[in-house]
Order: sequence, then C-alpha cells, then structure tokens
Amino acid sequence: MIAGSATKPVQIVDNAEFAFTAGDLDTIVRIMMTETGISLNGAKANLIYSRLAKHIRRLDFRSFEQYCALIQSPEGKHERHEMIAALTTNVTRFFREPHHFEHMREKILPGLIARAKAGERIRLWSSAASTGQEAYSMALTLLAAMPDAPRYDIRILATDIDTHVLKTAEQGCYEESQLEPVPAALRKAWFTPAGKGMVQANSTLRSLVSFKRLNLIGEWPMRGRFQIIFCRNVVIYFELTTQEKIWTRMIPLLDEGGALYIGHSERITGPAEQLLRNDGITIYHKAGRGGTK
Repeated sequence: MIAGSATKPVQIVDNAEFAFTAGDLDTIVRIMMTETGISLNGAKANLIYSRLAKHIRRLDFRSFEQYCALIQSPEGKHERHEMIAALTTNVTRFFREPHHFEHMREKILPGLIARAKAGERIRLWSSAASTGQEAYSMALTLLAAMPDAPRYDIRILATDIDTHVLKTAEQGCYEESQLEPVPAALRKAWFTPAGKGMVQANSTLRSLVSFKRLNLIGEWPMRGRFQIIFCRNVVIYFELTTQEKIWTRMIPLLDEGGALYIGHSERITGPAEQLLRNDGITIYHKAGRGGTK
C-alpha cells in the first residue's frame, strides 16, 4: 500500500477541488495494473488527479472515493474504460523513428511485395496504434512501393486499448501541420482536404488498415502470422515480467523472416530474445523466409 492509506485518509494533492486520498490512489493504481498491465505509482498522483478530475465533475461526484466505488462496481465497466483511456499515453506522429520505415521499405517490402503478387496472404500489425499515425505511416510506406497494394491480399491490423483514439484513427482526419513528416508526394496522393486546416486519409489509404480494440495483456483473437509487427513505446509502461510475457506471446505470431520494430527505450527480454537477431537499432528479424527473400 502507498504510505498513509492504512490509517486515516490523507489528502495527497494540495488545494484540490475533489478529495483525493492515498487509498483512492491505491485503488486506481491496482485497477490499472490488473486491467492493462500498466504500472503507475505514487509519483503519478498529480497526473492521475488532473486527468480524472473532469470525469468526477461530469459524474457530479464530490470525491475520488465515490469515483473509486463506481469503477470497482459491476455498473462501472464503462467508466473503467473511460479511466483507462484517460490514463494511457497516446503520443504519436507520422513516420516516428524514420529508420524503421526506411528498413521496412528497403529490406522487408521487396520480398513481401513479390509474395503478395504471387498470391500469398501478407499481414502487418501496429500493436499500439493510438490515433493511427503509425499504421498510416506503414500503409504509406507500402503504397509508395506498391501503389496497387489494395488489389492484393495485403492488409494492416492496427490495435489499441483506447476506443477513443481508435475512432480518431478510423476517420483518418488530422491537422495539416501533423502531416509535415509525410513526403509531399505522399500527402498529395493519399490525403484530401477536409476543411478548417484538416486533411483526411483517402478511401484507398484507409482501406489498407483495420482498427480494432485490443488489450495486450488480455485475449488475442489473431491466429494467422504477421510479416511485420510494430510494437513501439508501449511495453516500457509494463513491469519486466509483463514485458517478457508480451514478447513471448508476440514472437510466435511473427512469420519466419519477419521484422519486429520496437521503441527506442525498449528491448526484447526473456525467452523471446533467443528467437530473434538484431537487424539495426530497435529492429529485430526472425530467422527463416520472409520479406528479405
């Protein structure tokens, strides 16, 4: 337990609109760990308060104690999802870590394109898709090399635990400034003006990507293998044992010869490490046939 939660309630945020005790913090930290695997701690108290205060205000509650009672109840399932959405980090941008997309374009896609044209099923996975920039960057990289990709059995699965960001991703609407990392030719070919300084991924670009809710520590309904997996800047929020479990589950879903791209602050740990070879900075390759064929 966090210090102070075992005896009388202790306020842990100064000058707060709503009462927020160490016991309330314990409850929220526990639920986040159980349902998402994300490890929060007492140092995040101010962040947790600031992100959840508007939800307490919306519910017309007077304290976090009331809010915690709701999210622990059977009737609080929807609000638990709202809390998870509020407390998960969704920092992303187009072509983040450019060397990943360069590697994908130069080393992996030539072989995959040949396989797709030969009639094979090709699948890519963006496992922490957020508002969609990563998945669309994957699709843009593919379209730059294979403009007729939608004609073939090659698709991208994009998943995230947060249903709110997935709705944004499905629409594919972004501020024009967010597309600055996208090469001008790709912006012109695959985005259309949407008014008020916004642009939208066109129907061809959107057709390559399917957005689905997925909890990385929950059930994984996928059965087929992926030739490319992006799992970037998400496992860093999990404890080491949870990270190892995710890698152990993920690597069997990576096709032989497939590529795995991870975040710059992350590394493969546990038994999965023995199944991969390093192929560049935060890039891993599974031995066997694949994109480099």
